[in-house]
Amino acid sequence: MSNLINLKNARVQNAPLPGFLASRVARYYEERVQKSWSGGHIMKGRVPGADALHLSSNDYLSIARHPEIVDAMARCIRSEGNGLLMSGVFLHGDDCPQLHLEDRLASYMHADAGVLCQSGFAANTGLIQSIASAQTPVYVDMMAHMSLWEGVRSAGAQAVSFFHNDVDHLEQRIQRFGPGIVIVDSVYSTNGSVCPLTAVADVCAEHDCVLVVDESHSLGTHGPNGAGLVVELGLTDRVHFRTASLAKAFAGRAGFVTCSREFHEYFKCESLPAIFSSTLLPHEVMGLAATLDVIERDDWRRSAVASNARYLRERLTDLGYNLNDSQSQIIALEAGPEPQTIVLRDALETRGIFGSVFCAPATAQNRSLVRLSINAALTADELERIVEVCDEIRDEVELDKWPSTRRNANRKPARVRALQSAPVAVAA
Repeated sequence: MSNLINLKNARVQNAPLPGFLASRVARYYEERVQKSWSGGHIMKGRVPGADALHLSSNDYLSIARHPEIVDAMARCIRSEGNGLLMSGVFLHGDDCPQLHLEDRLASYMHADAGVLCQSGFAANTGLIQSIASAQTPVYVDMMAHMSLWEGVRSAGAQAVSFFHNDVDHLEQRIQRFGPGIVIVDSVYSTNGSVCPLTAVADVCAEHDCVLVVDESHSLGTHGPNGAGLVVELGLTDRVHFRTASLAKAFAGRAGFVTCSREFHEYFKCESLPAIFSSTLLPHEVMGLAATLDVIERDDWRRSAVASNARYLRERLTDLGYNLNDSQSQIIALEAGPEPQTIVLRDALETRGIFGSVFCAPATAQNRSLVRLSINAALTADELERIVEVCDEIRDEVELDKWPSTRRNANRKPARVRALQSAPVAVAA
């Protein structure tokens, strides 16, 4: 017994890191923690109080605690436990709940077939790794999700970036490097901007490219019954693959890939995340099935989140915030340099508004921001509270000095800028 006590009280010793790794870790603490964050942490501010408004969750439809979903998961845990723990590649049979859910999600998204993955990250990396190779140019919007870039890297393919939402630049790149794979998000998670999907699909069709659309932030919130932006725009026959994280509007923990029936089998035997990760647990499958019931039925949730987001976008724009073309439930306040974003974070959190801090590598250097994720449950009073706080802090956070504010001023039409800068005639 005394030996056990001594072991518990002994200080755990890790193997010392070799120089090449120790210097890399030290550089993080020196360059970011000390210089950029003044010894603190950009993502660790105040602890929310009881009256805090949480705008950091991706639960856009406010269903994470929905009783139908919770009850379905609880019943399944009691009856099935964690089920059979194995790779999803082994799943088969007419009575398999996960395969039934795959078919149901595919039908919901107007697709021939689909594959459930462990996460949106696994869906994206697994898909790109399965369709790209070293001989394939992959055209990626500069603001596409990092998991898509990681998929290109893991495939050993050539990543060719194009300017955000710039269809002309995309076409120029394709004309230079040849047919390949085009990757975009329908709604971009960093700033809430929306992809010009119809124009992108036109370019892909003209140049014989495969089109991949990540619908993580539009599935559930856009389209008929929440089926996504691709369905809303009538592009299902022009988009080869759609992916989605079900940790956003679906408030779960999984990913999904739409594809043809033939590709469905190929993916499960080619995608490394599909082969070498365990399948979803039974209660996760049952929870997602119940979630789909709620999302298909409750159109009012989509209307509420769209209305709430529209109201805030209009009011914050009127206050002088550059929202970087947000057209969705994602609203980004881009302070720029990380020290300035910490000032913004603290100003908001002191007043009970908690968003998500985005910084490199989630953003470009010196384009860090606080992201506000708008949900369906926000009341009129809470929306007004957000507006009042953002109004109150403008001088404190030096909004007029933000790089995004200056960019916004420079985007005004030349005639408007000329009128604003012209001398004012004073009546005699």
